[in-house]
Amino acid sequence: MQVMKVQRPNFIVGIGGIGGSAGGLNAYKDLLNTLPLNTGMAFVIIAHLMPSASSQLVQILSRHTKMVVTLATEAMPIQANHVYVIPPNADLYIEKDTFKVVTPRTLRNKQVDLFFISISEVMGARAIGIIVSGYDGDGSEGCKHIKAKGGITFAQDRSAEVNHMPLNAVATGCIDFVLPVEKISYELTKLVRGASGKKKKTKSKPKIIKTFSPATRSDN
Repeated sequence: MQVMKVQRPNFIVGIGGIGGSAGGLNAYKDLLNTLPLNTGMAFVIIAHLMPSASSQLVQILSRHTKMVVTLATEAMPIQANHVYVIPPNADLYIEKDTFKVVTPRTLRNKQVDLFFISISEVMGARAIGIIVSGYDGDGSEGCKHIKAKGGITFAQDRSAEVNHMPLNAVATGCIDFVLPVEKISYELTKLVRGASGKKKKTKSKPKIIKTFSPATRSDN
């Protein structure tokens, strides 16, 4: 019996999923403001959007990066040095080197988990998960899958406006870096440049976990 192999988009250094909810907009903007144009990665923003919302994220985020920012659509090819935004009322996956969009969404506030699991399966060690400000624990399960496949995970530190999502991700024990978003950009760029021309050795991959306490402000 022939075994089917998962096809990865070879022209992309990696795919970075960025998951957030309440308070996430400023984190997305800060991250894009500090990311270089030519990382060779594709970035996908998975935001919790109201099903009936007309998202303005593409227009807003386009002002904070020279990368192309566009709404992800069915069968759209995934390109390096592009930023993609999940559509409202949809689940987003990747299949080979394109997006798969399922609408209406199947579950409330599980879109980050679903996408992270998808990139872990397709990209393996080239999957990167980034959790920023937001309520609940979406993304935590997805980070577990990314780590299990050899990928790298980040969580925003106590600078998050709403710290539920980052704290839940850190609690899984599967987060490599806990940092302010501008430092996430810096570490991400170092990792990408360090991997250029070399096959990353999983055993020697640095694991940096910084714990932090919940912010004193109330999230209710």
